[in-house]
Parts: sequence; C-alpha cells; structure tokens
Amino acid sequence: MTAPVFTPWTLFTDLGLIGLLLLIGKLVRVKVKLVQKLFIPPSLIAGLLGLVLGPEVLGWLPFSNFISVYPAILIALVFGALPLSSDSSGFKSTFKRVVPLWAYSQFGMLFQWGIMGIIGIVVFKAIWPELNDAFGIMLSTGYYGGHGTAAAIGSAFENGGWNEAASLGMTTATVGVVLAIIGGLAIIKAATKRGDTRFITDFDNLPSELRTGLIPEEKRESSGKSTTSAISIESLTFHFSLVLVSALGGYLLSLGVKKLNPSLDIPVFSAAFVVGILLKLLFSKTKVTDYIDRKTVYTISSFCTDILVACGVASIKLSVVVKYAVPLICILIVGALIVYFTVFFFGRRVIKNYWFEKSIFAWGWWTGTMAMGIALLRLVDPKQESKSMDDYALAYLPCAPVEILLITFVPIMFLQGHGLIFSVICALIGIAIILPFLIKKKNK
Repeated sequence: MTAPVFTPWTLFTDLGLIGLLLLIGKLVRVKVKLVQKLFIPPSLIAGLLGLVLGPEVLGWLPFSNFISVYPAILIALVFGALPLSSDSSGFKSTFKRVVPLWAYSQFGMLFQWGIMGIIGIVVFKAIWPELNDAFGIMLSTGYYGGHGTAAAIGSAFENGGWNEAASLGMTTATVGVVLAIIGGLAIIKAATKRGDTRFITDFDNLPSELRTGLIPEEKRESSGKSTTSAISIESLTFHFSLVLVSALGGYLLSLGVKKLNPSLDIPVFSAAFVVGILLKLLFSKTKVTDYIDRKTVYTISSFCTDILVACGVASIKLSVVVKYAVPLICILIVGALIVYFTVFFFGRRVIKNYWFEKSIFAWGWWTGTMAMGIALLRLVDPKQESKSMDDYALAYLPCAPVEILLITFVPIMFLQGHGLIFSVICALIGIAIILPFLIKKKNK
C-alpha cells in the first residue's frame, strides 16, 4: 500500500474540516440546552464529531493520516508562547501571599503523577502483565495534563517506540474534561446543600453567556492591543511571528541536541519553552518587550489549544481504546477517586480562606483543564469575590517550571526503565511539601 503523500493542500483540507467542525460545535453549544448545562466546550464537540465522522468510524470526512501529527506541532506553539505571555512577578512575593495554596497545588501535581505511576507498575502490571510500564501515568497525562500534555507526552513515547500512548492520553484527557464538568456540577450541588459555598445557594440562574458562550455587546472585552502599525506589519502578524520563532527554535534545538547526543531526545515542546524563555530575557533587555502584548500572545496560544483539542480527539485510534478497554476503565475510575480525595480532603485542611471555591477550581483543573477550573469557579463565585484566580495565578508561578520538568522527563525516565523510582520520588516530594501544613492545621 502506497504511503499517503503530504502536500500543502492536505494541511489546508484538514484545517478547513476542523474549522467547520469547530463552528458546528459552537452552534451545538449555543442551541442544545443539555450541552449548555454540562458546559462542554466546542473544541471537544468538534473533536468527537471528527472522530465519528472521520476515517476511524464512518469515513464521511476525508481527514488525512497526518491529523495525529498536528497536536505535536501545536503544543510546541503553545509552550513557545507561554514565556512571552507571562508576567515578571517574583517568586518571593508569591510565596509570601499564597504559600498554602502553592503547597496544595504543587502536592496535587506531584502526587497525581507519582501515585498513578506507582499504581500502574505495581498493581495494573500485576493484573495485566502486557501493559506498558507507563500505562498508569497516562491517567495523569490526560487528567492533570489535558489534551496538550497528552499530545506532548504521546509524541515523546511514540518517538520511543510506544505508538499507542497518544491515543490513550487523548482518551483520558477527553474523559477528564467530561468528568471535570459533570462531576464538578454534582459536587457543587451537594456543596450548596451542605452550606460549603460562600457566594451562592443555587446556580440555576446563571448568566446566559456562561452557558451559551456568546458574550453580549456590553460585556465584551478586547482580545489584545495593537502594538504595531498595520502600515508596517499587522500587530497580530508580529505576535504570531514571535510564537512561530519560539516553536521553530525549539524544533531546531531538539534536532541539534539529538545530533550531538543520539541517546538524548528532548521533546520539541520543552525546547520551545526554553527558547521562549531566552527570547523573553532578550526582549526584556531591549525595547521589544514594550511592543509585546501579553493578551494577544495568550489569545494566539488559546487559538492553538482549541485546534489542538479538536485534532487530538479526532485522531484517537479506537482500536487502541478497545484493546485497553478494561484496564483503561479501571484506571479512569481509580484516578477519579484519587483526585477527588486529593482535592477535597487536603483542600479543606490546607486552604485557609474560601476552601471550597479554591478546591472546586482544583477539581476542574486536575481532572480536565485550567479552563474547566475557571468555569466551575465562576459558578460558585460569579463576582470573583474570593480572589481565587488571583491567588492561583501567583501560586502557579513556581509550579509551572516543575510541570515543564515533569512533562519533559516522565517519558525519558519511563523509556529508560526508571519509571517506578521516578514515581516514588514524585509522590514523596509531594507528601513532604503538604505535610507541614497538615501538622500546622492540626496543632491549631
């Protein structure tokens, strides 16, 4: 059988179809009440439609085989944009303001990766010996990481010879988003009855823009400021070029390291993040920073993420899902129970103010995405009186480098056979971070 030939028109057709599905997904969100109640994002609807209507099931949409490659490129753009859209807040002020929330967030990250890695190797491998050692951490890849991380880690494992990783990661990420929303709504309803919520007693009367996603004219905000004159270069072109340079630099850096040391395979997205940091440092020393609008870069990153989710879900190999159906279902359930316990048991005991509001944000984040966490938070704190978003934004600053390191080294450690010791270390560090806050709370 002749291998498919890639041409620019192949990319054009794939992206055109994805664009059509995104518009259909948005229409479904606007018109279908059940979808509105569940807050299902259009990008996820588009991906599921692409999966069903594409070559994997019905074959009505002529997606190419390259649709599974696009997420790896898009995640490089997303990570390349991160440093350019970040502020320059120092870690010192961050720790002073939100130490408990940082500890809670850092523990949640390390513990989920660590405990799922341990369970995968010690428990699931004992039941299903044919499983890859990294099967357990594919839960964290999708739950904590989301579709972007699934694309990144899946690509790294595929380069290492495990071709099923991407589909497993995308599957857990998709289930995670649904769990974040449906589970989050159920948790909020129960919390309102117990009196745990501070700002609402019922959320049936939410503003329509939260359900439909259509913002009325009087509430609309700018997606960025123009920092260059269109007579020279359009501002969006300028900012998108910066993101492209970061991603391309990461790709070239990854190739260069591989050429110098064939045994060292640095993921492109990690290299793109490093290049983005170097560019940010360079721009900070010059006047270029004055013309970089963080909101515009963030908008570009969000655009890439929407396309990534749609392409990632549409490229899931159902044969892989079917093959691993039983252990996959088991690990999804085990993971959900562990995340629930981690979020609410420790949230109640560690977070000082507005523990439920900040915990429900963590539930949305640690099972789905940060966007899901924001959506759930807006339900319980419509006027943002708890300042949870401000605190999380500060707390996440020292967590972000750790997350990048995890995403970078998880595939490397598991591919080299050090997955168990790596997972144990992650879990122990997480426990060591949270333990002083538990002891302090108990003494009080």
